[in-house]
Amino acid sequence: MPRWITLLFATLIALPALAFDRPFPANTLRGVFTPGYYPDITLDGKARRLSPAARIFDQDNRIEMPAAVRGSGLVVNYTVDSMGNIDRIWILTADEAALKVPTAAEAAAASK
Repeated sequence: MPRWITLLFATLIALPALAFDRPFPANTLRGVFTPGYYPDITLDGKARRLSPAARIFDQDNRIEMPAAVRGSGLVVNYTVDSMGNIDRIWILTADEAALKVPTAAEAAAASK
């Protein structure tokens, strides 16, 4: 019986090690996302479009289909392709949302 308890204790201690930090690209921007009818979305209160190959990742880093995303005002990281369309969106956890990433307005002001 003591081995079983030791194994259980070791397993419980190791569980936080299974958590991972998602790697976001250097050109990632932060915004507030509301899905619409594909390919239209609202990002930071402005109408935007998803690229044809857009990928939306949920909080567990699984790919979500655009029609399956529900909710409004979701805090996200996103990237923009060369055509100005949104090509990747990561729906953030509360911990990820607390980290500082520039918004599109901040990135535009910094590039001037």
